[in-house]
Amino acid sequence: MAAPTQPTPAPPAAAGANGDAAFRLGFVGAGNLAESIARGVAASGVLPASAIRTAPHRRPERGAAFASLGARILASNAQVVDDSDVIVISVKPQIVKQVLVELKPLLSEEKLLVSIAAGIKMQDLQDWSGQRRIIRVMPNTPSAVGQAASVMCLGEKATEKDEDRVKSLFSAIGKVWTAEEKYFDAVTGLSGSGPAYIFLAIEAMADGGVAAGLPRDLALGLAAQTVLGAATMVSETGKHPGQLKDQVTSPAGTTIAGVHELEKGSFRGTLINAVVAATTRCRELSKN
Repeated sequence: MAAPTQPTPAPPAAAGANGDAAFRLGFVGAGNLAESIARGVAASGVLPASAIRTAPHRRPERGAAFASLGARILASNAQVVDDSDVIVISVKPQIVKQVLVELKPLLSEEKLLVSIAAGIKMQDLQDWSGQRRIIRVMPNTPSAVGQAASVMCLGEKATEKDEDRVKSLFSAIGKVWTAEEKYFDAVTGLSGSGPAYIFLAIEAMADGGVAAGLPRDLALGLAAQTVLGAATMVSETGKHPGQLKDQVTSPAGTTIAGVHELEKGSFRGTLINAVVAATTRCRELSKN
């Protein structure tokens, strides 16, 4: 089965949508990504901030960030699990096993586990937690500005209602696709690592502007807005990027001269290789 080419439409907000009562959302781990999700969920009205909870973090400012949203700060991860319907495992990948093994006695099939830990496969999540009602999600760093690309896959006992709830949560910070887990290493290579490729492109375009005589701040602003505008055109028009490229490439004009230089530098081939290399590295790390 091929991965869908368009994000799955988000369902209405979970609180009160289609008769679904507001649920309690807990975060085990209060890092930056968890905060981005919580802020998006509260700001969009998917859930009231009072339905969100987490436990104190080793860095006090993390708990303070959640408290500033109006979320509840409970005494421990155990209390978060006990007081939540949907539990997001948002700790660093290297401690997921330890956390799930510790929480295992408190978990039941009445609670939905959602893992956003990169590289931790569904089978491991199931083995460590003893649960089968799990959804794995791979978001990326633009979640911080509400523009995440998130891909989710469902565990064997996750229900349609579970899927709708998780879509509503991650649609609050961007777009969501559903795909089989076998695609997740490639998802990491493309959207997980991809922001870094685009940051490099923006920096290089700005440097080109400076080399051509533009002030640095103007060059950087133009480069960033140009990338944003081009991405929005691809996303909103539904046109193939090659078609959009052709529309701005006049015969013997400036754009084709620039595209020619990119082709001489193997621009497309280099980006393809970057995605494949990151995917390969993700597979290597997953085996370890």
